[in-house]
This record gives sequence, C-alpha cells and structure tokens, in this order.
Amino acid sequence: MQPQIFTYPTTFYLESGKSLPGIHLAYTIQGQLNATKSNVVWIFHALTGNSNPAEWWPGLVGDNKLFDPEKYCIICVNMPNSCYGSIGPLDIDSTTGQPFYHHFPLFTTRDMVKAYRHLKDALGIEKIHIGIGGSMGGQQLLEWAIEEPNLFEYIFPIATNAEHSPWGIAFNASQRMCIENDATWQQSQREAGINGMKVARSLALISYRHYEAYHKSQHGFTIETEGATIDKQKFKAETYQQYQGEKLARRFNAFSYHLLTQAMDKHNVGRGRDAVRAALQSIKAKALVISISSDMLFPTSEQELLAAYIPNAKLAVIDSYYGHDGFLLEYETLETLIKDFIA
Repeated sequence: MQPQIFTYPTTFYLESGKSLPGIHLAYTIQGQLNATKSNVVWIFHALTGNSNPAEWWPGLVGDNKLFDPEKYCIICVNMPNSCYGSIGPLDIDSTTGQPFYHHFPLFTTRDMVKAYRHLKDALGIEKIHIGIGGSMGGQQLLEWAIEEPNLFEYIFPIATNAEHSPWGIAFNASQRMCIENDATWQQSQREAGINGMKVARSLALISYRHYEAYHKSQHGFTIETEGATIDKQKFKAETYQQYQGEKLARRFNAFSYHLLTQAMDKHNVGRGRDAVRAALQSIKAKALVISISSDMLFPTSEQELLAAYIPNAKLAVIDSYYGHDGFLLEYETLETLIKDFIA
C-alpha cells in the first residue's frame, strides 16, 4: 500500500527550540470513516516500522483480522526522523538545497505527536476509538493520550514505558557508538555509517529477544557447515546476527536510526509537567496496559507503573518466550485480550 502525504506548510517548532519551515507526513488509511466518525483506530509503529501496519502486524490488521478495514478506519503515520516518507534526514534542506544528513533536527516523541495532531485535524477526526502501539509506538500513544485526554476512547500501550530507562538508553547509546565508529559516518552521503548500523542492529536484537528464544531457534551450527571441520563451522546465532544487520541495511539508513534511538531516549511523559505519575493520572481513556513476561528491554515493572497511575487501567501480562518482540508476534493472545477488554 502506497502511503499518502500530508503537508503542513507552516513553521513547525520543536521541543529543542529549533524549527522547520514546514513538514510532511506519510500515512495510510485502510477502511472508511463511518457516518459518526466513531470507528477510528490509530496504530503507532515501532522504531524501524512504517505506515502500513498490515505489513508488519499482519496477524492483527487486514481482512477478517481484529482490525478489519471493513469495520474500522485504520490510520498509521510514519514517524518523523524515519525514512518511509515522513520528513527525515535524507530530505532536502531548503536553506542549502542539499539533504539534511547530520543536520536534521531531532523530533522527540512529543514533537511527533504534535505533528500527528495537525494530520488528525486535517482529516476532520475529533475522536479516536482505539489507540494502540508497542515499544516506541506505545511511547507516542501515551504522549498523545496525555496531551489530549478526551481524544481516545480506548488505549492499548504494549511493552512500553512512561520514561525511557537508563538500561534502554545504554542499549541505544551503544548502538549509536557502533554507527559513530564507522569510518564513513561523517560523510555527507546516503550510505554513511551503514556498516556501523549493521552492528548496531545486531546489538539491538539481543535486547529484543530472550535467552529461551535464541535457545529454541538458533541453537547449534548452520546446516551448510555441520559437516565441516570444527574451525570451519559457523553457529546459527552468529549468522543470524549478521543476517539481521544486512536485512535492516537493505531498507533503512544510519541517519534515521541514529535519530530515532535518540528520540526514544528522550521520551519522558513527565518532562515539563508536574511529574510522570501526575501526567499519567491525566489520561481519561479506558486503558489496558499489556506486558510481555520475558521482555528485558521494557520489563513488566514499567507496565505495572503505567497501570498503577493511569486511572482505572488494567494490566495484562502475556507469557511469552519471544522477549520484547513478543508484541509483534503474539497475535492471538493480543487479539483475545483486546476483544475481551472492549467487550
């Protein structure tokens, strides 16, 4: 599905104090608004996702799925800083006529929500029936539910937090160090830092998965090298890490990756407000906070805090060995939890 482009031609001010003369957002709409405009589902993608949730969440979005376009008007926007159509570091800087590259200003999760609000208004949407997102998508969802407490009827923040943890920041900082230590990183060209990003992705994957997931799927040697001498044998876990780095490099760029990890680190719903807990207490949507039992990056304690301070929120913990990536993979359990909560 090709995304549509929304253009906001007026000066856009960022939390950092910097500004852009205008912005654009890539978004998809699957399904139609009903007569009362009461069937909107707004899905927020995670770090390297795009605006087509049917592509990266196929177990939940699509014909005859939980979020069926025949029933809902499903909206998803590509995050600014990214590389799937929304404004980002590979776009042209109107002041220089050249791509921004290293000079693109950082969009925080709060800046992203500010941009989405302009799109929402342009679409004539006054109420969102369901807001849902995992990981960095959940961070944006929480920001918006605080900014506009009466906008969402239901929210489903999954495997996410109110403030990014020192543990998560350490992982992201280490990934950026991989990029920054690529000899090409300072070059003003699209492929700058790409080999460093491959290493960064390999590091990130360790935080996304769990010991048991690797033990079940990556144990032993690759089929191609099983019969070779011991010095020629390669472990599945090793080649899997290499594969994941190469896979991301075919569809992403180091500039966006560098910026998006910074945006995640800056996430803090209490910034500029009374406190994290007070900010969460301002949410009025009916909230089911969902946790993944084996998530080492966004552990259950972070979702317990959300459920404790969002008024009347419920907490559900999915028992999964997938780790953080369980929010992308545990389709059937997620569907059951969401259906039961709404019912």
